[in-house]
Amino acid sequence: MTDFFFEIPGNSAPDDASGGFFWTPDGFRLRYACFAPNEAPSRGTVILLSGRNECIEKYFETIRDLSARGLGTAIMDWRGQGASDRLIRDPMRGHVVSFDDYVADLGHFFAEIVQRNCPGPYFVLAHSTGSLIALMAAPSFAGKVRRMVLVAPFLGGSGLPLSTKNIKRLMNLFYWVGIRRLYAYGGRRPPGPPVFATNKLTTDQARFQRNTLLYLTHPGLALGGPTVSWVRAACIASEKVQDPAFIAGFKIPTLFVAAGADEVVSTQAIEDYSQRLKAASLVTIDGSRHEILQEADLYREQLLAAFDAFVPGSGAELANAATA
Repeated sequence: MTDFFFEIPGNSAPDDASGGFFWTPDGFRLRYACFAPNEAPSRGTVILLSGRNECIEKYFETIRDLSARGLGTAIMDWRGQGASDRLIRDPMRGHVVSFDDYVADLGHFFAEIVQRNCPGPYFVLAHSTGSLIALMAAPSFAGKVRRMVLVAPFLGGSGLPLSTKNIKRLMNLFYWVGIRRLYAYGGRRPPGPPVFATNKLTTDQARFQRNTLLYLTHPGLALGGPTVSWVRAACIASEKVQDPAFIAGFKIPTLFVAAGADEVVSTQAIEDYSQRLKAASLVTIDGSRHEILQEADLYREQLLAAFDAFVPGSGAELANAATA
């Protein structure tokens, strides 16, 4: 599988990998990969859902962590990013028409790839945009996914001059006057490396440099800013999962993990939302920036410890089995 992945020094693909592409009903080719755990028997499979402007390779370290816990991993590149098909002519623009398309892709991935190739029980570990998509998919996952761990879900932006509702109104205006594919903010990705000192994603310089090298070496995996359509769709999705009827029907036991120093999404919104769900609990990791799975060990290990305590068949149970 080495020719399938986009590797860099220090970030090679985990062992026991398989993968390929599947087609969506509306005609897009999406990349996926599955990874077996280190030792048999498997304790289940984690469906790992990445955030915006991420790809399979960015999660090799996390996949190894899950494998060491006896858990396999199934992961895909969302439509419009990574090595999946881009949706518009300019491949740098992060674009989607509706988050319902992401949810449909996830459902297709789960039914056609995960359930056919990966042993259960099934769990979800998601980050940011992936966490919002997981929330939207929760009604269809009930009875199929045992538990979800949602990291820094996008339920509202951090430090923005406008509320999510007003941002949606503005994006609606741009959308319906026909400029839906223009950048909403950010623009094209700069050609040079980003500066660690001003980044809002992680305090860990080594992991920051690893991810920077990945996109500099393989620029086709990266995105620039999101389009008007993408931001509008994200606002609509955020409102949908916060509807009282949606919350009343939410049944999957879910752990929310918020980053205390998040400058990308609103930690307060995550904390408030988790309190409205009967099946939810919350951990806030003080000092961590947005990408907790790409953070310094001080923060990252707190997330993994929370995962171990919440997801059956890992953590303490695994350690006890090893010493029995």
